[in-house]
Amino acid sequence: MSGDRRTLRVAMVGRGFMGAAHSQGWRTAPHFFDLPADVEMAVVVGRDPEGTAAAARKYGWQEASTDWRATIARDDVDIVDVCVPGDLHSEVSIAALEAGKHVLCEKPLANTVAEAEAMVAAADAAAASGGKAMVGFTYRRVPAVQLAAQLVAAGELGDIREGRAVYLQDWLSDPEAPMTWRLDKASAGSGALGDLGAHIVDMVQFVTGQQVDRVAGTTRTFTTERPLLAENVGLSGTASSERGTVTVDDAALFLGELSGGGVATFEATRVAPGRKNGLRIELNGTRGSLVFDLEDLNVLQLYSSADGANAGFRRVLVTEPSHPYVAAWWPPGHMLGYEHGFSHQVVDLVTSICDGTQPSPTFADGLSVQRVLDAVERSSADGARWTDVR
Repeated sequence: MSGDRRTLRVAMVGRGFMGAAHSQGWRTAPHFFDLPADVEMAVVVGRDPEGTAAAARKYGWQEASTDWRATIARDDVDIVDVCVPGDLHSEVSIAALEAGKHVLCEKPLANTVAEAEAMVAAADAAAASGGKAMVGFTYRRVPAVQLAAQLVAAGELGDIREGRAVYLQDWLSDPEAPMTWRLDKASAGSGALGDLGAHIVDMVQFVTGQQVDRVAGTTRTFTTERPLLAENVGLSGTASSERGTVTVDDAALFLGELSGGGVATFEATRVAPGRKNGLRIELNGTRGSLVFDLEDLNVLQLYSSADGANAGFRRVLVTEPSHPYVAAWWPPGHMLGYEHGFSHQVVDLVTSICDGTQPSPTFADGLSVQRVLDAVERSSADGARWTDVR
């Protein structure tokens, strides 16, 4: 730190997959972007002392702790990054906001609408004294997605008529794949619907600038029992002979009506063999269309009817310095990857904290998505009837 330059010290609660990804963002962003404050990775918090200490060494945190309450009470912690399972999002985030910390919380915001509403209330109360709260929909921060939103806002597609959004994974295709916390409704809130569906709902709402107002959908659980892990070591653990009950969905499909008058289809599944991380959206408007595919995340496909007889989808390589975030990285054509969104998330949060603006996506944005997920569950329970988002 030099002169009066501000230092923001971060505590991250949770050290699993998202903890590793968030650590990458905190560690890398200050070295590539001219941030308005210095960032220190102060404390990582986990349940297991040895595992958490190892994570601190591996990911670059100064300290390890097993007590999140004591950690957020520390005067030398400014930001709390919440990377725990969904059942703890509300408790940890609200406590951190009430302790005067800025909060970044992973998606989906909570397990229920009521929890998300409480989090929004806490964020609003904290905002009165300068507290900032942001939910981690990092796919918003892929440069091609940012460009897509800019083009739609500028009217390049005209009025949006239709949208299609899918998020396909395959890690539960094998019925003998073991139980994890993501298959327990008490911990995760829902299955593919919340884990993957939250991303595509937020992406469609973000890129179109519209809300999903009404849904009709169904969810399915194809494998109702799975082997328990003999050791608590995540997805690659050794399965035991005991079995646990799956209490969340494997797949969710739904229709949605958009606030601008258009319609959209959504599909989220974790049982699509061969699909590792297949997120794709397509939007069709009165003047053109666009396509984004996460498995080709540096590219945006654009079609403009204004091109007349020469019209056709054109491939825009979103790696120019004029494109969102890109100038801080590599020369044009040198690709960005999955991890870069987490660095961009750090940039936006730190910038908002320092300039006093509200970071986006807000907890209110997270609540908006939570209400859509809730409406899908209610629709499915009611025979896929059209259900208002509320």
